[in-house]
Amino acid sequence: MAKFVMLGRYTPASIGDISASRTEGAEEVIRAHGGETIGIYALLGAFDLVLIVELPDVETAMRVSLELTRLTGVGFQTAPAVDVARFDALASG
Repeated sequence: MAKFVMLGRYTPASIGDISASRTEGAEEVIRAHGGETIGIYALLGAFDLVLIVELPDVETAMRVSLELTRLTGVGFQTAPAVDVARFDALASG
């Protein structure tokens, strides 16, 4: 499984629907695609949310990102996350 960071921004429409049940629905989408939620955090600044998830592959991450946007109205930027020790090994050749 690969780790992904999903950075979300609320839209005016999505703010009105914030709820624990919507969060549970988002976690169910992730599970339904064979993934696991590592953490979900609210932020201050350029982004409003960060989801750290494990998913089978990049294509699944794309599907999950789109499905979560459809479900929640939150726009996501999704990127793969590589453990820094692994990155160091890749960078050293």
